Amino acid sequence: MIDIEVRCEATANGSSCTVRLRDGERKVSSHVVRVRAEALRRLDPASADPTELVRRSFAFLLEREPPSSILRTFDLLEIGRYFPEYEATIRQRVGGS
Repeated sequence: MIDIEVRCEATANGSSCTVRLRDGERKVSSHVVRVRAEALRRLDPASADPTELVRRSFAFLLEREPPSSILRTFDLLEIGRYFPEYEATIRQRVGGS
């Protein structure tokens, strides 16, 4: 089981989140994800903090591909370019928590 560790910092346009994927004590990969304010409003309108949205987004990605296939740096909404079902799925997961 891969553990997903997320730390987000506010930026002028939203947030920059560092994501570390670990398998037990072993670090698998690190990623930087930009979350623009409009993306947070669109995908998780009830939250001001993108941390849980990013964590759920990585869980979504890991259901579909190995950590080595996930881009190292990307904008959160880019996920939808590769997986068209992303936005509908993530809205349902965030709303159903």
